[in-house]
Parts: sequence; C-alpha cells; structure tokens
Amino acid sequence: MDLTIIWFVLITVLFIGFFFLEGFDYGVGILLPFIAKTDQERRIIINTIGPVWDGNEVWMITAGGALFAAFPHVYATMFSTFYLALFLMLLALIMRGVSFEFRSKHENKSWRSFWDWMIFFGSAVPALLWGVAVTNLIQGLAINEKMIYTGTFFDLLTPYTIVGGLTFVLVFTFHGAVFLMLRVESAKTIAALRQMAQKIGIPAALVFVLCMILTYTNTSLFSSMLAASSLCAAAIVFLASYGCVFTEKYVPAFVLSSLAIVFTTLAFFAGLFPRLMVSSLNPDWSLTIYNASSSQYTLGIMTVAALVLVPIVLIYQGWTYWIFRKRVSGKHLEY
Repeated sequence: MDLTIIWFVLITVLFIGFFFLEGFDYGVGILLPFIAKTDQERRIIINTIGPVWDGNEVWMITAGGALFAAFPHVYATMFSTFYLALFLMLLALIMRGVSFEFRSKHENKSWRSFWDWMIFFGSAVPALLWGVAVTNLIQGLAINEKMIYTGTFFDLLTPYTIVGGLTFVLVFTFHGAVFLMLRVESAKTIAALRQMAQKIGIPAALVFVLCMILTYTNTSLFSSMLAASSLCAAAIVFLASYGCVFTEKYVPAFVLSSLAIVFTTLAFFAGLFPRLMVSSLNPDWSLTIYNASSSQYTLGIMTVAALVLVPIVLIYQGWTYWIFRKRVSGKHLEY
C-alpha cells in the first residue's frame, strides 16, 4: 500500500480516537455546572476525568504532529486558515487545564464556581470549533492555486458549519452524560444524568439529522459509498444509544454513542479521501495526499517510528483507564 494512504488512514484513526475520548471529556465539562449542585458532587464529576483528560488531549497533539510530518502543506494551509479559531481553542484549552488545578486552591464558593464555569467554557468552545472546522473541511474553503486560504475568519461561519458545531457540542454532551452514568456511584446523580441525557438526546438527534441533510446538499460526501453508509450508521447507533438510556442499559448506551462518533469521523474522512482540504475555488486546487505529502523517505521513517511507538501509547493509555475503572464516590475525595 502507498505510504501516503497509510498515513491518511493513521491520521483518520488518530482523529477517531481523539473525538471518541475527548468527546466524553468535553461532555463532562459542559455538564459540570448543570448536573452537580454541591461542591462535593462537582468534585466527583471532575474526578471521573481527572486522571485521563490530559492524556485524551495527547491524541489531538499527536494528530497535529502526524499531519505536520506527513502532509506539511496541509498543516501549513490548515493552521493559517483556522488561525483565529485555533487561537481561541488554545485559549479555551489553557483555561480548562488551569481550572482543573486552580478550583481547589481556595475554599471560597465564588472562586470555585468561577473555575467550574471556566471548565464549562473550556469544554464547550473547543467542541463547537471542532464541529465548525470539520464541516468547513468537507464543504470547501477558499484555497487558491498556491495552497493559500484567501477568505476571512467569518467566511468559515456559514449555516452549515454552525449546525456542524452545534452537532458536535450536543452529541459530545450526550456522550459525556452516558459516560458519567458509568463512572459515578451516587444513584441520585445517575438519575439526574439519565434525565439530562434524555433531554439532550432529542435536540442532539434533530441537529444531527439536520447536519446530515446539509452535508448532502452542501458537500460531495455522499458520493462516497463508505462515507454515506458510515454517516447513516452513525445516526442509527446514536438513536439506539438514546433508546438504551431509557431502558437504563448504560454500557450499551456508551458503546453505541461511541460508535456514533467513530462512524461520523470515519464518514468525513472517507468523504474527503484522497483530499485533505477541499478548495471551493477550483477542485484542482484542493490539497490531497499526493500533492501535499512529505517525501517517501520521510514517510518511511515515520512509519517505522509509528509501528514502534503507537502500540506503546495505546497500551499505556489502556492501562490508565483500567487502573481508574472503578466508580467515583464521595469517599476519600481530595478537594
């Protein structure tokens, strides 16, 4: 197989892992101010992702690094195109990371409430921006023959991309609620999460379907059989996950919500292939795995390194989740 295809597949896998893991991570942060009413409840919610949230973000960093090494022209064009959006995302992520550390430095309720809301914004903003970015990539951007984006930040905000951003936020929030049902011990909190998931699931499903319709009318994604079938599968398993919440089958609900994210990500990358950034000015100016890749020598070295290091990372992160697999209770909490 061509090394450029191998690296396209690997980057797809990295983004699938990132959206799956960081999806419930963002969802937990978004839900924090609304589900947990007491400080102890909020500490329990935070502790469900405390040992893993920074590890989940490594997938994004790794995906960016792989993109830089394998497809440097895409990296350059993408980061200049989304410069302001990525800057806002970076600020939100920094604030989120700081909030996890700072909220417990003082016992004042206003102090802790402020940082809890920063966790919310630091989770909601990146989720929204990722949805906007992904839908922009498949819809097409004003990229000229020199691989330079000629539009503005506000050109990135169209009805379709805004719907895409809202879809990411709502689906991640639902995903986070289902994740928390498996991680907290309090029956009261689980009941509140179940009600929240039931409420969030309806607008999430409606916006998801609307995003599918707009994807059909605004992009060429459905011309790919794999992309079309994956997106339809994503809608089906998301609805199935929503049904499992009503029957209190939380493990299947989480597995199915995870699959919805996996299939959605797969659909967008399959719809892009062999492109990585679509030019709305001229299809021939799109950045593909062929005209934007590194040399075969570079890709060869990276492939060997990936074969050695990726399994190690997967084993380590899997071990981390195994160690912290038990439900979080109010006992022995560190504030």
